[in-house]
Parts: sequence; C-alpha cells; structure tokens
Amino acid sequence: MRPLPLVVTATLLSASVSFAQAPRAADGHPDLTGVWQGGSTTPGNWDEANGGTGVGGTGRNPSAPVALSSNDRPAGREGAPYQDWAAKKVLESFNRRGIDDPTAQCLPGGIPRSVTLGLFPQQFIQTPAQIVMLYEYMNVFRVIPFSTKHPDDLIPSYMGNAAGRWDGDTLVVDSIGFNDKTWLAGTGTFHSEALHITERFTRVSKDRINYEVTMEDPKVLTKPWKLTSSLMLREGTKLEEYICAENNLDPARYEKLLKDGVKFTR
Repeated sequence: MRPLPLVVTATLLSASVSFAQAPRAADGHPDLTGVWQGGSTTPGNWDEANGGTGVGGTGRNPSAPVALSSNDRPAGREGAPYQDWAAKKVLESFNRRGIDDPTAQCLPGGIPRSVTLGLFPQQFIQTPAQIVMLYEYMNVFRVIPFSTKHPDDLIPSYMGNAAGRWDGDTLVVDSIGFNDKTWLAGTGTFHSEALHITERFTRVSKDRINYEVTMEDPKVLTKPWKLTSSLMLREGTKLEEYICAENNLDPARYEKLLKDGVKFTR
C-alpha cells in the first residue's frame, strides 16, 4: 500500500525549468506517457517524494516537502470568482466541513479535481491519435482524441467530453458536456452543466508537467477561473484498484449529521 501525502493547497509554478530533458514521441510532440502525481513539485519515486511526517507519509524523511493538492482548498479564501448567490452556497458547504462532498458518495472527482489531487497517481498513455488518462481515484478515465470536435449529442457526464490539440509543445484539452455533480477545486466549489474547461499540459522536463486550467461557467462564475499546478513523474508506481463503495461509512454518518441539524463553523 503506497503512502499518501498530506493534502495542502497548490502553489505557483517555478519557471526555472528546461524543456531540453522532456522526452518526445515519434511524431515529434512531447510524450506525456507515464505515471504522475498531481499537486507536487518534488522529484523521485513515490516513497521518496512522500517521505514526510504528514498524513499518510512514510516518516522516513521528516524534512521532505508534502505533495500539493487543491482537494481541500477553501475556494472562498482564494478569490474564486463566484457570483454572490453562488459564493454563499460555497460558504455553506465550507462551514459544514464538506460533509456534502460528492466523493463521499463514491462519485467521480471530476475535472480538474482529479488531476490536482495528490493522494493518488494518474497514468497517461499517449499515441499519435489520442491520449488516455487513467485515474486511480474512483477508477475513472478520459479518452482524449486529437484534432477532433465535440459531438452535438453530448450526454452530461462526470468527466465531460474532451478534445485535444497541440499548441507548440503544450497539450491543450478542451472539455464540455459536464453534469453538475462534482466540485472543481476545493470544498463546495460547485458548478453547473454550462461548465467549459480548458487545460494546458506542458512537459517541461523528464520529471515534470506544468498544468494550467481555466474554468468558465457563466451560470455561477463572474469570470473565468484559472488555477496552476504541476504533475511529477513517479517511475515504478502502478495504479491500484480503488473500490470506494466497499466499507464506505461516510454516507450514513453524513446523513445523520444533516438530519440532526448539526452546524459546523471554521
């Protein structure tokens, strides 16, 4: 069982990295194939990068940085551009300590939450025609074809419909067709089915992908919301089976808290 890093907020990316070490595929584009950990800037294998004393850490290296993730970011404190009515709804979830978190019901984390969550690895498999992204968390995936358009008959889904293209050495993923059942980047950060996400993956070295995501939702946001993070290569790591529903005690506990009218404040 791999050790899990402490969840903390994401940080801005360093620009002092070189593209020279980034491997390339046979077609000349950067090759993003590999197993990655989101929300981290620490190189090395999984144990080396997560050797701190935080939650789930191995404790082997107390001075090691913790992995970064946006999973528990209190969006209201980080300038998320929610409309006034929507900001109140986000704050309500935050004050309830996220007991209405969709993932507590074993639902998929959605995008970009699944990408930036550092607790579990994700694997990219790239071909000239498409890139497949596999997420250990909730056992979900995305198949992203290159040079294609979104179909007209989309059925709203948790991970959306994605179309990829290359902008120089950056993979740009345009996604629409989401349902409204996920959180974006922290406690209570809900969205509507009008969500439009643009992601930019830039492999700046052998070990690192810079990640930028822009979220647009005119029904709940006042303007586009942009976040930056990074993914680090975790050689030797394999995705494991993740069965959330088995022995999941959260739904019954949360339903009782809501029924009893327990109020939380932070």
